[in-house]
Amino acid sequence: MKNCLKRASAAFLTGTMVVMLAACGEKLDPGENLARNEEEEGKTVVLYVPMERSKPDAENIARTAFDKTVIMAEEKLDLRVEYNTYTSENYQEKSYDDVGFDRIQNHLDDLYLLNPDVLHKTGEEGLLEDLSGLDCVRNLRDVVKMANTVDGKLLGIPQEVVVYGLFVNKDMFDEYDLELPNTPDEFLECCRVFKENGIETPVGANRWWLETFVFAQAYADLYNEGDIEAEIEALNSGERKYSEYMRPGFEYLKEMMDLGYIDAETAYTYEAIDGEGPDFMAQKTPIVMAYWGAANADTAYGKPEFNLRVIGFPSERGQMPVLSMTGLSVCSNAENKEDALDVLEIMVSDEALRVYAETNKVISPSKNVEVDCIPALRPLNDLVNEGTYVLASNAGMKVEQWGNTCLIVRKLMEGASVDECMAEFDRLQEESLN
Repeated sequence: MKNCLKRASAAFLTGTMVVMLAACGEKLDPGENLARNEEEEGKTVVLYVPMERSKPDAENIARTAFDKTVIMAEEKLDLRVEYNTYTSENYQEKSYDDVGFDRIQNHLDDLYLLNPDVLHKTGEEGLLEDLSGLDCVRNLRDVVKMANTVDGKLLGIPQEVVVYGLFVNKDMFDEYDLELPNTPDEFLECCRVFKENGIETPVGANRWWLETFVFAQAYADLYNEGDIEAEIEALNSGERKYSEYMRPGFEYLKEMMDLGYIDAETAYTYEAIDGEGPDFMAQKTPIVMAYWGAANADTAYGKPEFNLRVIGFPSERGQMPVLSMTGLSVCSNAENKEDALDVLEIMVSDEALRVYAETNKVISPSKNVEVDCIPALRPLNDLVNEGTYVLASNAGMKVEQWGNTCLIVRKLMEGASVDECMAEFDRLQEESLN
């Protein structure tokens, strides 16, 4: 399970890199197998990231957006940002996260792009700089600060908020006079109608993202009604159990599997988008789940021959987007810490975030930056802007959410009972307390 968690955590590292980072390779030291762009003259800041610096003619839009903000910092500060990049094909036991954690402990780099579990772990050990004093922080959405705060310190700032939703073929819903579902019961009714009209598998799924259904139901009240800080503290102290929150979502997934609305056996063999995507695009399956950027990417769901809508997951509070985000962090013992803080200040300024968001067409962590989205994404965009969402990653929670929930959902897909899945959450929580 440990090796699988590394893969799940790597796959989380932003929606746009979700498949690219899922692989791992031969165990090496933290300093090995890192592609580095050398530039010895003048001041430098060293950045640890999963992707290499793009060439001028690169076609990868995500990399280009990131590089644009790096170049902006280089030009304004008259320095060079060098990339240390994780290359997964030569690792078997060490994931991007493992290597990053080792490098932070040995303060080998200045800036890091981190998943929430590593951010939490290194933050608790005092290895990351508190970013609360940066000027850009006043412009951040509250959810961004909440998701990246450990023990009262803001330890990471993302360049985008990755939003997951249900991708639906609105034409197929219209064909059977179905309204887009809001609640779990409404969703099940839509699936029943599709199934009875000959659609073998109403929900196309893969082995990575079914946990989004769970998060929407588990934390809808916590993030939209409850005292968030108090509830998270109760979870961290053991006063409340994660299994209490998770049980309704797991029972719901089990019901969908038992009714044949999700083909769990097949989904377990599918990688994200590559597996279920062809049937969705061919209009054989009316519903899949994916991240925001997939609606803009021609290689994913960017050019459908039908009316595409992206909506929130069903919950008792209505449609619920599921949010995740990584963070750019500065090592407390970095050789070039002050320069690194200056670089980060520029990379997450409103000016840079506007460039990033306009290039990638994503939701910005800044409350001041809005980008026109395609019509298919407007339902999801409106919900996020209204403050309706749940977090699938929260560095303030001592039990890592995204990767662990993904793997426990896989146990359910393999035939484990809901009680067995809840016992696994209880075990993880007990482990975190000890």
